[in-house]
Amino acid sequence: MRMRSMVTALLTTLALIVTVGAAPTPAGAAPGASFQNPVVGAPNSADPWMGFYNGSYYYAATTWTGRIYIRKSATVAGLRTAPETTVFTMSQPNAVSNMWAPSLHLLNGPSGQRWYLYYSAGPSACCGGQRQHVLESAGTDPMGPYTYKGALVLMPNNGWSIDGSVMTVGGVNYFVFSAFNNNVGFENGGLQSLYISRLTNPWTPAALGSLISEPTLAWERQGNPVNEGPYVLQRNGRTFMTYSASYCGTPDYKIGALELTGSDPLSRGSWTKLANPLFQRSDANGVFGPAHHSFFKSPDGTEDWIVYHANDSASQGCGTTRTSRAQRIAWNPDGTPHLGTPVSTATVLPGPSGELGNPGAVTVQRLQSYNFPDRYVRHQSYATRIDPNVSPALDAQFRVVPGLADSGAVSFESVNFPGHYLRHNNYVLRLEPNTGSATFRQDATFRQVAGLADAAWSSFQSYNFPDRYIRHSNYVLRIDPITTAAGRADATFRRTS
Repeated sequence: MRMRSMVTALLTTLALIVTVGAAPTPAGAAPGASFQNPVVGAPNSADPWMGFYNGSYYYAATTWTGRIYIRKSATVAGLRTAPETTVFTMSQPNAVSNMWAPSLHLLNGPSGQRWYLYYSAGPSACCGGQRQHVLESAGTDPMGPYTYKGALVLMPNNGWSIDGSVMTVGGVNYFVFSAFNNNVGFENGGLQSLYISRLTNPWTPAALGSLISEPTLAWERQGNPVNEGPYVLQRNGRTFMTYSASYCGTPDYKIGALELTGSDPLSRGSWTKLANPLFQRSDANGVFGPAHHSFFKSPDGTEDWIVYHANDSASQGCGTTRTSRAQRIAWNPDGTPHLGTPVSTATVLPGPSGELGNPGAVTVQRLQSYNFPDRYVRHQSYATRIDPNVSPALDAQFRVVPGLADSGAVSFESVNFPGHYLRHNNYVLRLEPNTGSATFRQDATFRQVAGLADAAWSSFQSYNFPDRYIRHSNYVLRIDPITTAAGRADATFRRTS
């Protein structure tokens, strides 16, 4: 049955962060609508994935059936009652049931950016037939429609594989997943381990998977020796691969991590395993087996959040009792992730910062250039450009507000020229006063999407010219179609304080 892991344990004892559970909201940030866990209840709530895109959260999880559902909500709090929309019904040979662990990624495909939905599935009998499969969206709507692109052959003799997700390092996409070494199961002494393969396109591995981690530590071998559910977390140029450890049928299912410390992600020697788990059971809070997970950014880009599944009782296991929970994470002074302690379902949590569903969630931010990280978007005599050492500093500060033409998008209002917004005029970006016209509202509205050069950053798509994105050219800002790697870097920014 499902095998996954998540957990706490401090990565460092000297550099303790003051919070023990979920990380506090930073000063000055506007929290979203408050909520309590679980964010989605049983039965379709194990192995969750969440992401924020174009003003909405999207959520998918294991369904155990031949259907894939996605929920959509403007707030985390709203996911619990959001409808389950069927985006795909499986009919492929040897993949008609037992859908596990969906993971969505916005990637560049042959026809431009598309959502790729990876999942494990097999025949009606569980569970030895599980393999990895992938769907492609028709456009850039995470709700689809989707078409089936194929099964990923990842192991010798097309062996068993589950829990795949995509990692991007140095502009190269890799597929990370879990499988048994030598295709030998637990009953014959096999180890469920982590593997990686470079992708030649979003549905084609360049080669069979390369082994990068086995469950060798005692805390990875409770119940059965398991490493599964890998998901990548990146910050400040460092890449961590978190994963679930030990058997999901035990309350000791937990989260561990590797760090990419070498130059070749395909080499086991390039990965360093952290000695202790990051996230694990909390008997005091009544949370057991917290593991299979993914990460997402707050709408304003200032916070990192985890979504994971867990049980309310130590006697519950890998079945339909698991529910999806979310909480904010933090970072240790040494740069490693601090996942904290899984919070009680009785705890009321502030929602992610910048939720557009919260009237108070308007934040003041700067836009940092991806390929010129010392430069920030600023206005000067109403023209716009990217500059270092902006003076006065307020020229580079904007109120990020719900889009003037579409509240699911964003607009940028100048802090020191209230009522003036970034808008395009003849494709050149300028700071101009809001005239109230429909044309102005559309020109000043942009859809925030995953960064064209780096999905951990952001790009801003023109609302009324959706083939164009904000980019800098000779340091001057404009909206252009993006067709090259250099253009993608020019069109990628980070929202920062």
